[in-house]
Amino acid sequence: MKKLLFAAAALSLSFAALASEPQAEKPKSLDERYEFTIVNEVAATPVPNQNRSGTCWSFAGNAFLECELLRLGKGEYDLSEMWIVRNTYIDKAEKYVRLHGKMEFSAGGAFFDVFNVYEKYGMVPEEAYPGLNYGAAGHDHGELDTVLEAYVSAIVNGRSRPLSTAWMRGYVAILDAYLGPAPETFTYNGKQYTPKTFAESLGLDLDNYVSVTSFTHHPFYKQFVIEIPDNWAWESSWNLPLDEFMAVIDHSLESGYSVCWGSDVSEPGFLYSNGLAIVPAGEEASLAGTEMSRWVRLPAQQRDEKIIERLDAVGEMKVTQQARQTAFDNYETTDDHGMLFTGIARDQRGDIFYKVKNSWGTDGKYGGYFYASRPFVEYKTINIIVHKDAIPQDIRAKLPL
Repeated sequence: MKKLLFAAAALSLSFAALASEPQAEKPKSLDERYEFTIVNEVAATPVPNQNRSGTCWSFAGNAFLECELLRLGKGEYDLSEMWIVRNTYIDKAEKYVRLHGKMEFSAGGAFFDVFNVYEKYGMVPEEAYPGLNYGAAGHDHGELDTVLEAYVSAIVNGRSRPLSTAWMRGYVAILDAYLGPAPETFTYNGKQYTPKTFAESLGLDLDNYVSVTSFTHHPFYKQFVIEIPDNWAWESSWNLPLDEFMAVIDHSLESGYSVCWGSDVSEPGFLYSNGLAIVPAGEEASLAGTEMSRWVRLPAQQRDEKIIERLDAVGEMKVTQQARQTAFDNYETTDDHGMLFTGIARDQRGDIFYKVKNSWGTDGKYGGYFYASRPFVEYKTINIIVHKDAIPQDIRAKLPL
C-alpha cells in the first residue's frame, strides 16, 4: 500500500511539474505560422501593377520574357503589357466576328497571346507604349472593355451584310483613343526601332517555349487545346502525368529558369493578404453551405485560427491526379489568374512552397510576392510555360520536342 501511495504521489508530482512547464503557444495567425527560407531563386524584374484591368496574362507573360532576358545576360527590360493587350484585342475581335460571336470576348487571355503578338507585331518597351491615354494614373479598363464588347456584338448582330470595310478601322480607333496609337518607330537607349526590329534585337527564340499541363481527359505525352474560355486562340499544351508535371516546375526553378503559372485563385486558401496560397485537406469537396465557406467572412484572426486548427488536425490536401481532374471538370478549378514562379522555398517544417511574382503592385506582406504550397500548385494549376531546356531529359525524351 505504501508503494502504491508513493507511486501515486510521484505521478501527481510529475503532472504538476508538466503543468508548470511553459507550453509552446500555438500561432494565432497564419503570419505567425509560416517562416520561409529560399532554396532556389531566379532573378526577376520589379513587380508591376495591372490595377483595374483583367490583363494578368499579359503581365505574367511579359514578366516571364523579362526573366529570360535577365537569364541570358541581356540586361533588365520593362516590356509594354498594353502593347500585348492592344494587339491581342485586334486579333480577338477578328476571330470573334469570323465565328459569328460564338467565342469568348473579354479582357481575359492566355500566355500564348504574348508570344503570338511578339511574333506577329513585334515588341515595344513600356516607355514607348504605356497604354494610358484616358486620363488615369493606372490601368483601368472597365469602360474600354465594355465599349469593345458592345462594338463587336453590334458588328455580329447588326443587319449589315456583307460587313463593311470600315468596322475594323472603327474598332482600332477605339483602342487608339484609350491606349494610344501604335508607334511605328520609337527611340530606346539612343537607338531608333520599329516594334519588329526591337523584338529582333532582344534575341529571343520563341520556339524554345512550350506550354505544359496535366489532365486525364486527353492522352499523356500529347498536345491538346485546354478547354478554358480565355484560350480563345486555341493554342495547345503538352500533357504530362502530375508527378512529371511537378518535376518540370522543380527542375526549371532549380536550373535557373522562371515558370509562367496559370492558376485558380478563387479558393478559400488563397490568402494574398497573408502572402499565402494553401489548400487544407477537405477543400476538394464542394464548400457551398459548409463551415469553410463561412470562414472567408470571419474577422481575419478568427479565420486564421480556423484554418490553423484544420491544418493542425488534417494538414494540407494530398492531391491526386483524379482530384485535380474532378475539380477541373466541375468548374471548381478555373482559369483565374496568370503569375510567375521565381523560386522554391521551404517553411520551418520543411514543406515546399513556390515563390510567386504577382502583378498587383508592391503592397502586401512580401512586397508583391506570395508563397504557394506544393499541394495548392498540384491542385489548382491550369498550365505553365517553360523553356524546353528546363524540362528534365527523361521527361523531354517522351515528347517530340
